[in-house]
Amino acid sequence: MTTVRPALARRVAAAAVMLGMLIAGGAAPASAQTRPLQPIALAVSLRLATADAVAAAKWGTPSPIDDPAREAQVLGAVAAQAADEGLSAVRVQQIFRDQIEANKEVQRALFGWWSVAPGAAPTVRPDLTQVRPVIDRQNTDILLQLRDQEAVLAGPDCVPALVDAAVAVAAEQRLDPLHQATLARALVSICGPVRD
Repeated sequence: MTTVRPALARRVAAAAVMLGMLIAGGAAPASAQTRPLQPIALAVSLRLATADAVAAAKWGTPSPIDDPAREAQVLGAVAAQAADEGLSAVRVQQIFRDQIEANKEVQRALFGWWSVAPGAAPTVRPDLTQVRPVIDRQNTDILLQLRDQEAVLAGPDCVPALVDAAVAVAAEQRLDPLHQATLARALVSICGPVRD
């Protein structure tokens, strides 16, 4: 039986409370033009949404949540794309390591929930060969946003702009506390220069 690790549960709960408070406080209405990082926050959120399907595909099978071969494949592909875009492969790989870890946190939390509430467990198993191309497209979207928003990402206002964008995306996508917390986890290394 899989359980949610206490440290993970605390981290997810703390991030969810923080993002929830920001959402409850009411982010001021603004357009995507005044939130330059909203497209990247949305791309990260959409990538993270695939974690539910990945978890459902793996639930009740011998397939582990951690898949080092697939992770290496993803990191290699984004490093190659980063080089093509003139971005730092090392920096891009760190950003995508965070995407992968956030995705696995969702999977672990869902496995934990399904273990204690079997009635909530999925009854249909998605085909990972159909989910992975969606993840790959979101990876490309995130990478292009990193390129397009590099000035904002490297600037001193990146963190507040990213928080504002994350709050807007969480509200727009109606993310539950788990996905709010893991969105915060996935965005943790976005700010900073993306070129060497």
